[in-house]
Amino acid sequence: MRITKVYTRTGDSGNTHLVGGSKVRKDDIRVEAYGSVDELNSWLGAARAELSRSSAANEKKSNLDAQLAVIQSELFDLGTVLATPPADRFDGMTSIQKEDVLRLEQEIDLMNDGLPPLKEFILPGGGPCSSQLHLARAVCRRAERRALPLTNEDPSAALSLTYLNRLSDWLFVAARWHALACGEQESFWQQRR
Repeated sequence: MRITKVYTRTGDSGNTHLVGGSKVRKDDIRVEAYGSVDELNSWLGAARAELSRSSAANEKKSNLDAQLAVIQSELFDLGTVLATPPADRFDGMTSIQKEDVLRLEQEIDLMNDGLPPLKEFILPGGGPCSSQLHLARAVCRRAERRALPLTNEDPSAALSLTYLNRLSDWLFVAARWHALACGEQESFWQQRR
């Protein structure tokens, strides 16, 4: 794909085109869903930038950065699926696969193995990169909520929902894992009496 002009003026009236060419309003559920995924992807880019400055060992930083790079590419694929009505899908179109969800689960298990067990809720934080990952987790949960209505009209969107659900878990564990790798303290929720 080659993009030669960034602005098109076609969205000035509040409309946009989905993959396949159909015209919809920018507040359409598909646009809300893939827009939230795009925002999540941007937050992951910010987390990766913060990760490069973190005090974690280089090998740990490199591994986490590589995992985040794969996830960012998968989010692009997921956004394409969400931006494409079922009638406009085609053979060979990129999409999220069950194997992607399984890989996230395996990575969660590996990261979680070295973490102290949780006995109470933690507050988002734990240092700059960990905080970015917690923020991305919250945005991921919103993307999941925005994608949910699509499953009513597009059952194939269910795997996208599963991926986002697992990714939010991945981001939570990654934030904790990174905080531990940097020796950063996690803050625990204190119930007010």
